[in-house]
Amino acid sequence: MQIKRTGIVLSPNSKRVVLRPFIPFPEERKLRIIARLSALPESEVDRLIAQVLEEFHGRHQRPRDFLLARFEKVREFLITDAPLSENRRLLIGAYFTQEYAVESAALFNPSIVWHPDQSGLPAGSRRFVLSLRATGEGHLSSITFRSGVIDAECTITVDKPTRFATPPDVVPDTWYQKALFVRKLNELGLAGLFTNHVMGRLEEEFSLEQLGNALKLTVRENRTRHHEFEAAFDGIITLAKSNYEIVYLPETKLSERLVFPYSPTETAGIEDARFVRFQEEDGSVRYYATYSAYDGRVVLPQLLETEDFLRFKMHTLNGPAIANKGFALFPRRVSGRYTMLSRQDGENLFVMTSDNLYFWHAKQIVVKPTFPWEYVQVGNCGSPIETEAGWLVLSHGVGPMRKYCIGAFMLALDDPTRVIGRLSQPLVTPDENEREGYVPNVVYSCGAVVHEGRLVLPYAMSDYASTFATVGMDELLAAMEPV
Repeated sequence: MQIKRTGIVLSPNSKRVVLRPFIPFPEERKLRIIARLSALPESEVDRLIAQVLEEFHGRHQRPRDFLLARFEKVREFLITDAPLSENRRLLIGAYFTQEYAVESAALFNPSIVWHPDQSGLPAGSRRFVLSLRATGEGHLSSITFRSGVIDAECTITVDKPTRFATPPDVVPDTWYQKALFVRKLNELGLAGLFTNHVMGRLEEEFSLEQLGNALKLTVRENRTRHHEFEAAFDGIITLAKSNYEIVYLPETKLSERLVFPYSPTETAGIEDARFVRFQEEDGSVRYYATYSAYDGRVVLPQLLETEDFLRFKMHTLNGPAIANKGFALFPRRVSGRYTMLSRQDGENLFVMTSDNLYFWHAKQIVVKPTFPWEYVQVGNCGSPIETEAGWLVLSHGVGPMRKYCIGAFMLALDDPTRVIGRLSQPLVTPDENEREGYVPNVVYSCGAVVHEGRLVLPYAMSDYASTFATVGMDELLAAMEPV
């Protein structure tokens, strides 16, 4: 079996910076910074903000809007309600803003899906969306995007990204469904008197503001038991803020869009998004991505949903089968049920099924480490790909010296808990050009596609940069040993 490496390399670029909040601690520092700025004469304010805007000109889109929004976030620390000039508001916002190089350290773990817009292409060509894990200062990871085209000869062209990385508008869920929210609280072990009182004040649909008011009233009525209810209070807020949306304007280029950590569960990063183009039984299509949210202590699997890569909804995943990481959703329901791969125990691969996309209970081991190159653990490299022969699953295996290789196996179309074929040797092993990086001796992918009879496999090289390889599907299937 002949794997063809394309020679395409997507490397991290430290010039791609995004504006993000700068939050000095403790809070008393905010008061002192604002007090110093308030003492400046207007002429000095004008000079300083002009200097800032000139120095950072051309590095960001709509920077004035961002600085004014940052001012609004710290307005509460002003000691007076006296009106401020726009320049003073901009300057205060600038002191609470910083640049962040989103991909200065690494650009890796790619996932590829077909673009929702396939217009204007020659016959045999298809446009794709490539998501990548971008890592910057402090090993903080986010999701960034590239686009490109694969032609009839399976030649891959990646569009050059623009100079900008742009933060989105972030909004909590417009409305929460009470029944679903309560079910999630129960799954988290937060059911009890306090939770019942809070939920009892809310309608069947409620907003974050309404939830906040219900919490305040309930706390006020139970002042003497504040410490007793503190865990439930924090848990309710965390759950609400973990379900949110980010929105981009249509004129924002795909490469400028960024899914950056926002919720309490994501404070230390968003990792390894596995995208899939999902088709419902009624023919409707949307894109999902399972990803790992990391708060510095705990990894939680979460679900991203989008129809157009402009509006992204983030959801928590719940149920006893939601554990560890490496979740990958099948591209359609199987036998009427949502189906997903996972690595429950950090060692084996499982198949899970559910009637509800956000709650998972049933699980079954389907693949265990079997060959020496995967004795440490086996996991998936993205969502299964439907073929006439079965569900093609790309896997990763970890062997001696913690070397990661990419393998493959096949599941039965009508019963994805049944393995029908498997590679005994790796499909991709890190070569001498791929084994040096942030984490040496690793090749890893979060999703591939099939085009014109060839598997198109984007993969990361040692957790530093990304590349592509292709292989004929007939060759791949022929190399699989029946199980």
